[in-house]
Amino acid sequence: MRIFLVLLVTLILSVAPIVPSSAADRGDRFALVIGNSKYPDAETPLKEPINDARDVADELKRDGFNVEIGENLTIDGTRKAFDRLYGKIKPGSVALIFFSGFGIQSNRQSYMIPVDAQIWIEPDVKRDGFSLETVLGEINNRGAGVKIALIDASRRNPFERRFRSFSAGLAPVIAPNGTLVMYSAALSSVVSDVGSDHSPFVQELLKEIRVPDLMAEETLNRTRVGVTRASRGAQVPWISSSLAEDFSFIPGARPSGSVVATLPPPNPEPPPLPPPPRYDPPPPRYDPPPQQPKVEVLPPPVDRPVEKDDSNSQLALADDPTIKSLTAKLNDNPDDQNALYRRGQVYASKGAYSLAIRDFDDSIRLNSKDVEAYNNRCWARAVIGDLQAALKDCNEALRLRPNFVDALDSRGLVNLKSGMTKNAIADFDAALKINPKLTSSLYGRGLAKRRNGAFAEGDIDITNAKAMDPDIVKEFSDYGVR
Repeated sequence: MRIFLVLLVTLILSVAPIVPSSAADRGDRFALVIGNSKYPDAETPLKEPINDARDVADELKRDGFNVEIGENLTIDGTRKAFDRLYGKIKPGSVALIFFSGFGIQSNRQSYMIPVDAQIWIEPDVKRDGFSLETVLGEINNRGAGVKIALIDASRRNPFERRFRSFSAGLAPVIAPNGTLVMYSAALSSVVSDVGSDHSPFVQELLKEIRVPDLMAEETLNRTRVGVTRASRGAQVPWISSSLAEDFSFIPGARPSGSVVATLPPPNPEPPPLPPPPRYDPPPPRYDPPPQQPKVEVLPPPVDRPVEKDDSNSQLALADDPTIKSLTAKLNDNPDDQNALYRRGQVYASKGAYSLAIRDFDDSIRLNSKDVEAYNNRCWARAVIGDLQAALKDCNEALRLRPNFVDALDSRGLVNLKSGMTKNAIADFDAALKINPKLTSSLYGRGLAKRRNGAFAEGDIDITNAKAMDPDIVKEFSDYGVR
């Protein structure tokens, strides 16, 4: 009998699946959770990031992660937090990043933005932001076996419009093997805050993390389904995976190859999801916009917005920390062209367009080839209805930099407000050929087509633009275009 029992045990061990002990099973799990809500340049603090970060941190602690949580982190605070995470990582361990706040894509990379970032031109993004690709690369270099990034930063933010050369939302990440990345919305798309204390993305994520016996990829796929269904297709999260080993958020969950009891699904098969908002890029054919004469008689502006009084605006903005800092620089050196240009951008973002134009005037006086200043002055003049001068500025910007997408977009706005709908369509077509995701050109082209009598085509552009950026209607209304 004893021999029979030995043989039986040997036989069982020989056929039972062997689950190797991994760093994830041993508890080598490290997480950095960041929630940024108080951005001085935003009109109001974001409601969701702090609450979401705390809830995610609590859940990850229950799941065996060594968690550090950071709230409203500055550039220096973010750098130190990442350095501490890097220092904890051991070969084969699990490293997770959760970030909720503002993000920007620049040069085909996604950047997490600290609360004190000073972003006025595109190079500032790389200087003050933290590249997700760089962070994941460093974590990989430290030997982490499983790398996970959960990024809830697909929000329209106050930085993007400043340098007028951006793509909305986040960019695809080129990550090392063994990486699982999830964005709260599709690539190059943004979602508006719902005004609640928690984001739909995090609510669905936490619900799925708590389901036992799920591998991480399945957890995130179920999260994507939940968010898509809850938003009726308006928000579709993006996932990228190159995991080379099984991993579950709940320790001890069996990988898919293990022998486990097959349980019936907890709920019946869900109904098919509605398709995500369709975006059809502009047709490949491109006819350059016609050359416009240097002097053109334009009809009076339509729906010209009432600008804030200069003196009142200057007094109201005097205590703005960024304006105060730039004004101090200009008091020391009135010919600081960079400070003039940046202060002009801040004034324009606050609606003080005449003050912005004055700074752009001085910036151009100091550098007659400042193409960005010409473009921004064109845009500011277009908003207040000074259309003759705006057209001249945009033409000069395009002379200095042919096919400058931002100047094409700005000139399209000038032509739209001037009633030159065919010219507006040509400019917006040219801008969309360069950047098919430029929502302002897509929406502007839709309005121009409608005014030109092509109502069906215009409605398609407008619908696609609103799906990509729900705030685009208000933005054009602020420009005086309805």
